[in-house]
Amino acid sequence: QVQLVESGGGLVQAGGSLTLSCAASGRSFSSYAMGWFRQAPGKEREFVARISRVGVTTSYADSVKGRFTISRDNAKNTVYLQMNSLKPEDTAVYYCAADATRFRIGVRTDEYNYWGQGTQVTVSS
Repeated sequence: QVQLVESGGGLVQAGGSLTLSCAASGRSFSSYAMGWFRQAPGKEREFVARISRVGVTTSYADSVKGRFTISRDNAKNTVYLQMNSLKPEDTAVYYCAADATRFRIGVRTDEYNYWGQGTQVTVSS
């Protein structure tokens, strides 16, 4: 069992930056690949980024590539999402998730075993 708690969301102007954190507790954090997803009002939850167990491999949605960076610190049981050049269309609730299965693309919500409660990011124009 893994418990995930996101933080760092808030209101920011377009072009600004935010860093989200996701703190994990429970079983070994380094046993999980980690992902970030987001869900805007009236839309389905969508993949944002993923990082492998030891942080060697990362992947991003095309919509955030070059602007967002996912990273992790296994000593602190935390995964981060650095978001730069934010746009109003980035407004959503952001969720972190843990995937116990290795070597997976991991862009679908059903590929993840555990989820946080989400943190709101609002980008004003």
